Amino acid sequence: MITKVAVLLAGCGVNDGSEIHEAVLTLLTLDEAGVEVECFAPDGDQLHVVNHLTHKPVAGEKRNILVESARIARGRVRSIKEASAADFDALILPGGFGAAKNLCNYATEGREADVNTEVSRVVREFIAARKPIGAMCIAPIVVAAVFKGDEKVHPMMTIGSDPSTAADLESFGATHLTCGVKDCVTDVRNRIVSTPAYMLGTGPAEVRLGITKMVDAVLEMAAAR
Repeated sequence: MITKVAVLLAGCGVNDGSEIHEAVLTLLTLDEAGVEVECFAPDGDQLHVVNHLTHKPVAGEKRNILVESARIARGRVRSIKEASAADFDALILPGGFGAAKNLCNYATEGREADVNTEVSRVVREFIAARKPIGAMCIAPIVVAAVFKGDEKVHPMMTIGSDPSTAADLESFGATHLTCGVKDCVTDVRNRIVSTPAYMLGTGPAEVRLGITKMVDAVLEMAAAR
């Protein structure tokens, strides 16, 4: 039976949505593995819109997270409200600042961050069902924030090696492990796999090595259930 994976997007573009290289490399690796994929995203406004030439917010402009995510998914994306762990074998979250801005509010609230209600529901469903989750770049912050203060989960993850972000991750009750861009960290107990991707990477070829290892580990866990 073909493994079915949900990919959670957060818009389109590293500064205000999903990191495009990370999302596409994830979809490519899943496709090469013969996996059935469905993309999901919150249906609501982005925190803000960033001009990716100037890297500055655009005053007065609004964009919808779901509509922007459709750019990456070639139109095949559904509202996160329609996602259920019962329909999938695994969940993967690409990174990009959209994960910290649109899936949760870590970008503005730091250690006081809250997670989008529907995103939190879906992540909790996968953990409760013992179905694996993959998270890359800054996206482990989202997963950790879901279980903030929950000592039963206490995930083990990586965001690479940045001391400040690692400390924030641990403030949510997670354990951070330093990891290189070409590797991943596997939390066997909670069935969570993470990789630094563009938290450390300098280009798509390098980033793909860690993403491929992460995806392979997630699929191996899914197949072993």
